[in-house]
Parts: sequence; structure tokens; C-alpha cells
Amino acid sequence: MSQDFKSVIKFGTDGWRAVIADTFTFENVEYLAQALAVWVKQDARRIAGEPLRVAVGYDNRFLSRQFSETTAVVLAANGIEVVLSDASLPTPALSLAARDLKCVAGVVITASHNPPEYNGFKIKTAEGGGAGKNITDAVEGYLGLEPVQKLDLAKSIVDGKIKVVDLKKPYLKFIKGYVNLKKIKPAKFRVVQDVMHGSGGTLLAEVLKGSKIRLELLRSDVNPGFNGCRPEPLPQYLGGLIAKMKKEKIDLGLVLDGDADRVAAVLPGGEFLSPQKILALLALHLYKNRGIKGGVVKTICGTMMIDNMCKDHGIKLYETPVGFKYISDLMINEQIIAGGEEAGGMGLPNYIPERDGILAGLLLLEMMVYEKKNIGKILAEVEKKYGRFYYDKTSISMKSVVKTLDPVKKLEKVLGQKVIAVKDYDGVKLELADDSWIMVRASGTEPILRAYAESKSPKRTRELLNYALGLAKTL
Repeated sequence: MSQDFKSVIKFGTDGWRAVIADTFTFENVEYLAQALAVWVKQDARRIAGEPLRVAVGYDNRFLSRQFSETTAVVLAANGIEVVLSDASLPTPALSLAARDLKCVAGVVITASHNPPEYNGFKIKTAEGGGAGKNITDAVEGYLGLEPVQKLDLAKSIVDGKIKVVDLKKPYLKFIKGYVNLKKIKPAKFRVVQDVMHGSGGTLLAEVLKGSKIRLELLRSDVNPGFNGCRPEPLPQYLGGLIAKMKKEKIDLGLVLDGDADRVAAVLPGGEFLSPQKILALLALHLYKNRGIKGGVVKTICGTMMIDNMCKDHGIKLYETPVGFKYISDLMINEQIIAGGEEAGGMGLPNYIPERDGILAGLLLLEMMVYEKKNIGKILAEVEKKYGRFYYDKTSISMKSVVKTLDPVKKLEKVLGQKVIAVKDYDGVKLELADDSWIMVRASGTEPILRAYAESKSPKRTRELLNYALGLAKTL
């Protein structure tokens, strides 16, 4: 039996992730797949007239395909029909397949933006969104309930219990139908996309094939070690793209993470465009140019630019705790123009309640086509109207797990500015009279305090984060 699998298989906010050959082993994946099979058989919402069916996909990480096959043979042995991707693919492509193929769930073998030594196991719902805590807790509870069952892969495929399917083709068809390719194709913008060796691969090139967009892909090859770089769309990992944007005349730089569900961008001249501002641009484009109605969703640490934009257009603004699952829930239950998180996950309307970095990037390009300007000029106009804000965050190591943030709630002034609002539904956020804010959130499991801040100048934002360091000493 694997090393105490119940204690090592623990779902976080977006799947179970662990180091390959340490706790992310074939044996532990078998135990987890069996627990998922129990959940499917006992708890999954059955779709009338459809068999119990699960879609399984994987990314470019080391052994991801083999881990997906291990998952497939266990599910198939439990009488569950398996649709197995024939190639690595973005997480949103698997999520879309789970919905469109009338699956009760989906599984993606991916560790997203984690370092290359990690892999992971994400569960997707029948609607194509991320599995909530109610599902992952139930699956964890079924670990070890039944002995692992598994079949031979080749025989299962011959017998039709596992169907190996091209899931990229329908995803590409959907994306091509979502964006206005007829309007995009004649445009002559120059775009560079850094794929970060992830499962986004050459999909953007396939979407734009036949257009006059001059597209260049960076790091689009398969490299399970990610060339020693963490596949996370942050400035410190984007030296090549940023240098290229500084030296050459390029209208838009795009970035995907390891499983292509997150987006970042770089402006002409090499400035990193934060996902917070990407959300503002996407929402404005979809509302103004595409005529989509509804609300906009940001997390509690989202930029004030979005508040100002929504107020100007009379758009309802929803604010959620940190985590895409809260955005996903609203997208299922409300009419939403766009929703996004500070890490780069963007949810889009008339789609699955899931993040999609490829589609978000295409919509930025589409916005440029509608506005007939590069992304830098568009942003400058938006910031002139709704304010230019500078956001940053940091993590502070503590001596022990933080038990209470009550002292922060009691503050009446921060660096000379009056506290005009206190929000405490996820950490504590203090909104200040000068349109700046500071927020702290404590990890529930580690001695870490996370601090976030935004203001109208980089200097002020740094001062606010330094102030948070002082606050940490009082907790």
C-alpha cells in the first residue's frame, strides 16, 4: 500500500498537487481515481439518458499522459465510460468537452503553474467548472473505501470502455466561433505569445491561420522541465518576451501558464500588463463593442479601475473572496459580462464557468481590431478616464499561524489617510480616502500573512506594503 495516501492526497483551491515520485505516484493516483469512481457512482448528478461518463485529459508535464491513462483504466474498471484525450490540451478544452459530451465530471492531469517537479489532479464538473469543496471533500472521504480496480488500457480501448478522442478540434471550433474572426482576419497587428512550454502549444496560430495578423510564438515546444522555469505568467519568468517587446515594434504580447487557463500580457515597450487591468479591458470591450449585458465580477483585491468603469456605465459590480470558484458560481447563477482574479484567470460570458487564457488573449486582440489601436494606446485612454492604479502584493513569514486580524479592523488611519471602509469577508481590507487600499489575509495552515495594496503611484503602493510588514509584528 502507498505511504498513508489519506494524509497526502489533499485537495487545495484547484486540485491536488504534489511532487512527482514523492507523493504524486501512480499508486496514489490509482487510489484517488478509485475514490473519484465511488463519488461518480454514488453522488454524481446523473444526466438523463446518458451513461456515467468522465472526460480525462492532461498537460505537457512529465508523465502526465501516463497518469491520465492510469486514471482512465481505474474509472473504466468501475463501469464508467471514459473519454480520453488523444493529446495534451489546455484545461479549458477538457472542461468544454466535459460539458458538451454530457459527462458527469472531468479530470485534468496538470499542476498548472507549479514548478516542473510537480504534477496534479483537477476535477471538473458536468458544467465545465472547477469542482467545489463539497465534491473534493466527498472524494477525499471515499479514499480507501473500495479496493482499487483497474483494466488493461489497450483492451479497454478495443472494447470501447475507453474512447480515445481528439478534444482539441471541437475546442478550436468553439473558439473560432466565439471571436469575430471575420473582423480580425484583415487586421495587420503584430502579436507575440509566450506559451511557456505549456499545453497551449500552437493553438493560437491555428485559430489565426489565414489571417493577416503577424503572430510569433515563444516557447511553444513541449519541454516537461519547462527549461528550468516555473510556467507562471509573472514578470520574473518573462524575460525573453519583455526584452523582445522593448526592442521591437509589437502591438501585443500575450502569455499563457502551464495549462493555458490563465493569461497575462505585455505592453508595447515592455511594461507588464497586470491581469487586474486585463479584466477591466475585457469587460469594457465585451460591453462596449460586443453589446454583452450583465455584471462584472472581481475579487476583493481587484483594481479600483474596475469600480470606476462599472460606475460610469451603470454596470453591476460583484466582489468575491479570493479564488476563481466564487467567480465561477456567479457565472452559473447570474448574467455576467466578465469575471477575473488577480492571478490571471478570466471567466467569459456564454461559455463554461472556467478560466481560459487563449480566449482571453484573443479577445484583447479583438478589442484592438475594434478600436483600431494597439493595446498600449487603448490602456492609456482607459486609464486617463478611470484612473491609473498600481497594484502589488507580498507574503510575510510569521512565527506562528495568525489567529486573528482584529487589530487591523480597528485601524482608523493608514499612513495619514482616513479608513473609509473595512471589509472582512476574506481577510481584512481597508479602503482609504485617497482611493488606495491595503489588505491582509492569513493562511489557515501556514505561518504566512499575505498583504496586498493598490494606489495611484508605485511609491505609495510600496509604502503600503511596508506598512503591512509593520502590522504583521502586531499580530
